Amino acid sequence: MSNKIEGFNFDQRHGKQRVRVARVWRSENGRHSIVEWNVGISLFTDSVVAYTRDDNSDLVATDTMKNTVYAKAKECVEELSVEDFAIRLAKHFTSLYQQVTAAIVKIVEKPWERVSIDGQPHEHGFKLGSEKHTTEVILKKSGALKVTSGIEGLALLKTTKSGFEGFIRDKYTALPDTRERILATDLTASWTYPYESIYSIPQKPLYFTERYLSVKKVLADTFYGPPKGGVYSPSVQSTLYHMATNVLKGFPDIATVQLKMPNIHFLPVNLSNKDNTIVKFEDDVYLPTDEPHGSIEATLSRFWSKM
Repeated sequence: MSNKIEGFNFDQRHGKQRVRVARVWRSENGRHSIVEWNVGISLFTDSVVAYTRDDNSDLVATDTMKNTVYAKAKECVEELSVEDFAIRLAKHFTSLYQQVTAAIVKIVEKPWERVSIDGQPHEHGFKLGSEKHTTEVILKKSGALKVTSGIEGLALLKTTKSGFEGFIRDKYTALPDTRERILATDLTASWTYPYESIYSIPQKPLYFTERYLSVKKVLADTFYGPPKGGVYSPSVQSTLYHMATNVLKGFPDIATVQLKMPNIHFLPVNLSNKDNTIVKFEDDVYLPTDEPHGSIEATLSRFWSKM
């Protein structure tokens, strides 16, 4: 928080980062569930004496924050979403410590997925997936709340129904127009909810987890289009916009959605020597490359949402 010290504005926070914790739930019927979270905590206080007077009496030790993560995970006797766990941590720090005016809790969930053996879900077997579920919770002592959820590393690719043409051309332009190319991206998405206090959140078990899975499905379905024939993409920009629009249209409880979609290039390969072409590209052989890549991102919000 901002303080005036000796004629200067001084902003400070402290916390603990990269606290890794796993929690297993074991039901009576033998079915297990597991989550693995990487937790980051930042606390805001009005006290600056630790910085200016060598006085630590108002500081919550970062080691205490780390231990609190494990203790609160132990208290979660029933399976819960990563958002709900972040809210519990933020509420703990803002309510227990008088000097803490606000808390930011960021968590990345590792994608452990239940395996199936002979078509049957395994009771206690899991494999590591790809994309990660993320959240950021900001909670002030006043009770003001902001919850953001997201996805990191959602890899999407389609081998056709994509093009790029009609763009600006100048003396540095070498890219040809095309209506046939591979479209690939490594999507990062985040969305905010309109809930302004803990008490306004729907009291439904795993509400945030269900919403995360539903949003991920809408994003992927919009990118690919119908299984028969797909949908044409005239640009990454156009596809991004339709993905974001469908999220807001499909979920009234989401106020803002931000998408980052790097255009990961698959370059057509032609091999030739000084006499003639040895291998001619026919929409079949490509050189995959992620450096450099296009960078496309945008945010779509409802008129009433608070940014």
